[in-house]
Amino acid sequence: MTRLNQYLIAILGAASLAACKVGKDFQRPEVALPAQFNNVPATDSSVANAAWRQFFPDPALQQLIGDALANNFDLQIALKRIEAASAYVKQAKAAFLPSITANATANTSIPSKNSLNGANLNNLLGTSHIEDFNLGVGLSWEIDVWGKIRRQKEAALASYLQTFEAAKAVQTGIIANVANSYFNLLMLDAQLSIARSNVALSDTIVQMIRMQKTAGEVTELAVQQAVAQKQAAELLIPQLEQASTIQENAIRILTGQMPGPVARNGSLEAYPVWDNLETGVPAKVISNRPDVKASELGLKAANAQVGVAQGSMYPALSLTANGGLNAYEIGKWFAMPNSLFGTVAGNIAQPIFQQRRLKTQLEVAKVDRDQAVILFRQSVTNAVREVSNALVQLDKLHTQQDIAATRLQTTQQAVNNARLLFRSGLANYLEVISAQGNSLQAELTQVDIRRQRLTAMVDLYRSLGGGYQ
Repeated sequence: MTRLNQYLIAILGAASLAACKVGKDFQRPEVALPAQFNNVPATDSSVANAAWRQFFPDPALQQLIGDALANNFDLQIALKRIEAASAYVKQAKAAFLPSITANATANTSIPSKNSLNGANLNNLLGTSHIEDFNLGVGLSWEIDVWGKIRRQKEAALASYLQTFEAAKAVQTGIIANVANSYFNLLMLDAQLSIARSNVALSDTIVQMIRMQKTAGEVTELAVQQAVAQKQAAELLIPQLEQASTIQENAIRILTGQMPGPVARNGSLEAYPVWDNLETGVPAKVISNRPDVKASELGLKAANAQVGVAQGSMYPALSLTANGGLNAYEIGKWFAMPNSLFGTVAGNIAQPIFQQRRLKTQLEVAKVDRDQAVILFRQSVTNAVREVSNALVQLDKLHTQQDIAATRLQTTQQAVNNARLLFRSGLANYLEVISAQGNSLQAELTQVDIRRQRLTAMVDLYRSLGGGYQ
């Protein structure tokens, strides 16, 4: 049997051992999930499957979200992390291939003439120095006997997919933040309009009470109380204008732009609130939510790292080969076949004493995997909690909206009645001022509740995993 055949047999034998694997194949941990959310009937479809342009039909809001997805700084960083993880995947794939190096060296050694080497050179070769010229190619190949390299590739691929899902999670968060900020801006617009209308109403009441004072029916105190009520409404205007500008700046930052005004269409009242949104089944949260999928992939990577750490404790089989041209004189360097050389070797290395380093790595990898299991279960639990919270908010805020609308009608009627009764002398000025203040608060509250309903709608969409389509 020739040497070449012997080496081939050795390689095939090693390849057959490669069927052995270190570590366990990944399996998703069991998570106890409810059959439905908040006793809401489960459906096959989910609003999470709707594209964000379909869920947010407002052209102005669509433009803002599109700008944010193109320019948001957090999303750009997430995309760069994907690129870095992709490079590691390519590196892990290349680990299956042999490593090849090329080198060329030329050196001259001049030993001491009084040394044994120097005397021998002079006597045998008639020279006082040694020349060596080498041009070679080296090949080194670690055979994946235990599947360690495959586990490294599995870990790198899972980490890459994890960054991909993390970028999706960033995107869903950005879309929700832009939408909620936009609705908050519309609420501030509505409240600013209410404040200005209330200032005009307060001015009318002030004039009415001044006329009563002129007629001797009330004192200056009544006028002062009415003016104070008007000033309270006037104070709201710069406060709301300030909040509106700050909100505009926040939206511009989300879109990756410098602070400035934000265009919007329509009003908060005209924007539809979808209360009855299909949620699907809780089990779909795992496949729909990017952050949950990211935590699952993190667990998969941690599981593969256990196999890598375990494989590092087993013998490593590697093959090396070197070949090229070598000569002791430059004139004979490329004289073939005499200058040709070649070596082939196989090596088995078994770690024996590594100062407990390898065992510690394995123990830490197992602990990291256990932590990843906990994080995965936590992410699933948090996802279900967020959906449940959004559903109860939509339900209860709808009830609050009805009560707030009725309260607003009551307070507006009270203002009208108080003014009429005051003119006829059947009510005092405090009742008029109190009715006006209650009406103002009722209007502001109603607008705020509508904004909360829209926010809850967006939160439900995001918590179900919508927004990355």
